[in-house]
Amino acid sequence: MVDKFHVAAVDLGATSGRVMVATIGPERLDMTEVARFPNGPVRAGDALHWDIEALRGHVMAGLRAALAEHPDIASIGIDSWAVDYGLVAGGELLRAPFHYRDERCAGGVEAVHATVAPAELYAATGLQHLPFNTVFQLAAEGESLADAEQLLLIPDLFAWWLTGRAVAERTNASTTALLDPRTGQWHEGLIEQLGFPRSLFPPLVAPGDEIGTLTSDARGELATTATVRVTAVGSHDTASAVLAVPMTRPDAAYVSCGTWGLVGLELDEPVMTEAAREANFTNEGGVDGTVRFLHNVTGLWLLSESIRSWEAEGGPVDLSTLLAHAARVSEPVPVFDANDPRLAAPGDMPRRIAGVIAESGDDVPVTRAAFARSILESLAAAFAEAVHTAARLAGRDVGVIHVVGGGALNALLCQLTADRAGMPVLAGPVEATALGNVLVQARSLGLAGSRAELRELVARSHPPQRYEPRR
Repeated sequence: MVDKFHVAAVDLGATSGRVMVATIGPERLDMTEVARFPNGPVRAGDALHWDIEALRGHVMAGLRAALAEHPDIASIGIDSWAVDYGLVAGGELLRAPFHYRDERCAGGVEAVHATVAPAELYAATGLQHLPFNTVFQLAAEGESLADAEQLLLIPDLFAWWLTGRAVAERTNASTTALLDPRTGQWHEGLIEQLGFPRSLFPPLVAPGDEIGTLTSDARGELATTATVRVTAVGSHDTASAVLAVPMTRPDAAYVSCGTWGLVGLELDEPVMTEAAREANFTNEGGVDGTVRFLHNVTGLWLLSESIRSWEAEGGPVDLSTLLAHAARVSEPVPVFDANDPRLAAPGDMPRRIAGVIAESGDDVPVTRAAFARSILESLAAAFAEAVHTAARLAGRDVGVIHVVGGGALNALLCQLTADRAGMPVLAGPVEATALGNVLVQARSLGLAGSRAELRELVARSHPPQRYEPRR
């Protein structure tokens, strides 16, 4: 058993990224943010892409700063959002990865379902239907796949840049709708049926596996001579976040809340019933071969996009002041469908939400505070419904909900979720994804063993805030 060491976590979200350094010991887990940087889509021609070169520059600068401050960093782990990928050939990235909100996905859905019916696809992969799942994006590629040697999901792409080794980490690979959740292997029959080149899909690794060590080029770019290992973590950010949920009882559900709200249960086996498919629940891979049985709910994206629109109209909006005013709204506000597909794309969110509300026959809120309250009530209602549905589909009792991620800072959202679900909410940690990332690295380096032990360490280091239901 080691005493204490440092690891670095690269945590890439759909709106921002960060590089964290963790100091880890048997009774402590402290994290420091070394770098934080923006992330978002850029339009090239008529398509949305990720500015991957800028993102790479930010990551390398953050790791360089981390290694300058802590030359003894033993390991680096990388997590990110799911489904998006880079195509590589001849040691080069062929083009900037498409953004999952790009409109090309619609054509991919039609192409896949013309070959594999939705029910058949769910029976093979257990993955909920989202129009931007990797399988649909690949179907939209057309002949461009012929130029590629391999497909690398975003965390795997960064690991390849650092180590020169091309792999696919299982938790993120499980979001492609091309992995068999029963075996944890690529679904060979489905890949063949859809006509994708089998050579595109690299060898699979599990959280905790060593991917490799920094190449000489990477060491030069990071200004280090150290032989630093790159460790596979729960590279889908939600897989890392769920590992860091301080669940200490078996009847717990979780909401990993940021841009999206991922609402569900940690299970040992997938639930691939027709009822689960109709409810659009997914079976994604978790750390230690667990299953993240969850539903994607639109998260704080609705509020952040609304604020962006309000600021474009007339100057900055202070979030804490807006939430304080929203908490004092006493009149009833409309609850709308937070998952309405019309609310998925960037743009004038208040106008589109107003359209959804008016269409249902409710009065549109006239103040920003009431509008924000309507958004949060709608998110809380969606979270509560998803928790109760997950419990019913999995045959599990649920008595407490853990909220982690940025949503844990939103006291009003946490309280409203407790109210609507009729059970306590335990909020925190906020940096659950980065914590889960470093916990996998810590275990691979010799600290602790079981998930329960890791979660007990999180609970000691980051005690959650409790919200009791008021009605």
